[in-house]
Formats: sequence, C-alpha cells, structure tokens
Amino acid sequence: MMRLSTYDRLVTTLGIIWASPCTFVGLMAGGIGLISGGHVQRVGHTLEFWGGWITWQLNRIPVIRSAAAMTIGHVILGQDQTCLKECRAHEHVHVRQYERWGIFFFPAYLGSSLWLAAKGRDPYFDNPFEVEAYRQVPPFPTPESSTKNNNVE
Repeated sequence: MMRLSTYDRLVTTLGIIWASPCTFVGLMAGGIGLISGGHVQRVGHTLEFWGGWITWQLNRIPVIRSAAAMTIGHVILGQDQTCLKECRAHEHVHVRQYERWGIFFFPAYLGSSLWLAAKGRDPYFDNPFEVEAYRQVPPFPTPESSTKNNNVE
C-alpha cells in the first residue's frame, strides 16, 4: 500500500471534513437501510449501504425512476453488492465532487438538473456532475439495461 504524503493526508482530511454535512445525510439514509434489513461495508474512505429501504428508495427516484447506486458525501447507497461493485468507480467520482463542493453540492446538482429540465435537456445525463463522472468512468452495458433503467446517480 502506498503511503500518502503529509500534504495528501491533509487534503484528504479537509475533503472529508468539508463533505461531512452531506455525509451525515447519507449516514441517516444508511441507518434507515440498516434498520430495515440492509447491510453496510467500508471501502476506502466511504461507507457503502445496500438492501432494505435503500433498495426500495433507489427504485423510486424522481425523473430517472431507478438507480443502481447514488452517493451522498462519503456514503454510497446501492441496490445490492453487485450494483455497488459495478458502480464504485463512478460513485467515487461523486465522492471527490462532494469533497470539492461540500454542502454546496446539493443545490448545485439539483439546480443544474432543474435548469436542464427547463431547457428541455436530460436532467440526469446532461448534468455537469454526471458528465464528469461518465467522462472519467464510461458507462458499461449490463444484462438488465434493456429491461430496467439502472442509472448510476
């Protein structure tokens, strides 16, 4: 394992602190998932939750109808472990975005989506945060993609 420099550790720590209000919201959602039969695992600087209420909720996201996974701060919510594994690289791009934007990520993402929808564009795929994530991690075809909308959030 590569050891981080003092500067890199400081930047990582500041990013975690800056994103912590969002992470708290993600932890609340993850907690509901755990209470309802879900699971959790730690992957790097993130916690991944899946199952229970989380799966139910990810199948009811407005506009896109369904998502395989979504990120809230340093928390990644997924339908199941397979979705989390397949979406991990994409979702980690969003983790880095939260580290840059902090609490401002919520209104920036939502505002971008609303603006795009008002302009007749796709509020998910044309959202600059998603464009960046898909540019860094190209989408992958899944066997379910022809029968189910498995967007990553």
